Amino acid sequence: MMPSIVALIPARAGSRRIKHKNVRELGGKPLLQWTINGAKESGLFGDILLCTDSQEYGELGKSFGATFCRRPSSADDEADIVWVKQALRLVHYDAFAILRPTSPFRTPDTIRRAWQHFLDNQPCDSLRAVEPVRQHPGKMWVIRQSRLLPLLPWENEASPWHSSATQTLPPVYVQNASLEIAWVKTVLKQGTIAGTNVLPFMTEGLEGFDINDLEDWERAERLAAARHPLAVGQSNYGECD
Repeated sequence: MMPSIVALIPARAGSRRIKHKNVRELGGKPLLQWTINGAKESGLFGDILLCTDSQEYGELGKSFGATFCRRPSSADDEADIVWVKQALRLVHYDAFAILRPTSPFRTPDTIRRAWQHFLDNQPCDSLRAVEPVRQHPGKMWVIRQSRLLPLLPWENEASPWHSSATQTLPPVYVQNASLEIAWVKTVLKQGTIAGTNVLPFMTEGLEGFDINDLEDWERAERLAAARHPLAVGQSNYGECD
């Protein structure tokens, strides 16, 4: 029997850099609608929970087909495990996916590929979307007592990473906000979302694009306005129902 999976969409009302970012219109649709539509069109989820501390956001999400899952008001530095545990107490599924509204160009196919990759590569505790870093951490430094110290004081064939050609350094990946998938038992037994056995999922193109500031928002608007194929998917993804 195919494991069951629920979608969890976090949408706090307290965004600082872009006020009310999760409900701000992108391409004529509230930002959170892009993610709700993508989750629905993936055809994977028994429930789609919009986890928010805002009645307004919750009602808006319901109008697009999500279930309003009220979460307590929270600070922007609250760990995800807090609201995830709360949401999972309300439903009964084998697995869950975290789909953040700030990644509007994640498509239904992105979600289906990730779920299949997760199922095909068991055993693992969780899956996390990643992409290659643009600036290699081997070239990064910290300042201690007014002096530079390499962030990663490792050597590459007897040469420090910071003095080696970038192409000779091992590939490094950074997580993005596209999605995370994990077994519910990982949260219940290990008390974390990731667990210890984490499977990488390589995003492609704009799948991992994350809106953090106004510069990101402006780029997202240009992509949505241009009907970029990786932004809106290959069908009517992102269109109103």
